[in-house]
Amino acid sequence: IVTELKPFIDHTYPTLSDKRNTYIAGSSMGGLISMYAMCEYPQVFGGAACLSTHWTGSVFRNEPAIAKGFMLYLEKYLPKPNQHIWYFDYGTATLDAWYEPYQLQANEIFKKNGYNNKHYRWRKFEGAAHNEIAWQARLPEILAYLLAK
Repeated sequence: IVTELKPFIDHTYPTLSDKRNTYIAGSSMGGLISMYAMCEYPQVFGGAACLSTHWTGSVFRNEPAIAKGFMLYLEKYLPKPNQHIWYFDYGTATLDAWYEPYQLQANEIFKKNGYNNKHYRWRKFEGAAHNEIAWQARLPEILAYLLAK
């Protein structure tokens, strides 16, 4: 993403390529990848949206040990506050029904590290499933939050 895709996009299209104008977003495993990208490349990305973040790493069962690994990673590599904008969400149906305890743990990690409501937001969507239709419905709100300056 950082060494091939972003340079291609910035070269091919008229972009504002600085961190302040570069965001990453994904759903499910893409939510994890977006979190990882922001933690690994905080100088590249100014914001990340992690929709229905698949903390459990498995589609067959809830795997708390995998989620614990992601929390340990986040604790170690979370960028300093006030320099990035984060958004996380989850629904309560299908795979998303597993995510609440892990999202609440992530919320505590962000809070403990000095993130406030201006730079960190999370949402729970009652009845929302783990699918593109649910994510599409949430996208306008997510973009309004991330792009508000």
